Amino acid sequence: MSDVSLRVYEEDFRSINLSLAKLLRESRSRAVLLVDRSGELITFQGEIGRLDFIALATLAASDIAATSELARLLGEKEFSAIFHQGSYIHIHLSLIGERIILVVIFDERSSLGLVRLRVKTASEEFLHLFSSVFAKVEAQKLGEEVLLGEDFRRSAEEEIDNLFRD
Repeated sequence: MSDVSLRVYEEDFRSINLSLAKLLRESRSRAVLLVDRSGELITFQGEIGRLDFIALATLAASDIAATSELARLLGEKEFSAIFHQGSYIHIHLSLIGERIILVVIFDERSSLGLVRLRVKTASEEFLHLFSSVFAKVEAQKLGEEVLLGEDFRRSAEEEIDNLFRD
């Protein structure tokens, strides 16, 4: 897993939300969420009454972590999708790359087959979008390190020069 902080630029955030809204509409779901694997809610579309989306994001990440451990115990690298079936509401969780969790909450207006089909297409789109986001963040981070290194080098050279002037 990458140690890059998730910082999303406004233009990328807009693209991500548009894709999420498209998934919500095409899968006929009630809500869709993108969650960082650490449990932080990135964004969501849709509504389900007074549902606490932040708590849901944390629990979804915990569910993925527990399932990952189950996969490991069984000799699998990872289980890429989880489905929870309720009486009225169902949840489909899937990993996008190594770091992002897509949560789809749906009811009788949709079906598991339709959700899985739409998630498959959307996952490729989100993977592309987040790859771009992570690349930008990494490039910015490298740029900051280069600047910090250059500033440090200059400062050290000045201090050495000052030592020999006195």
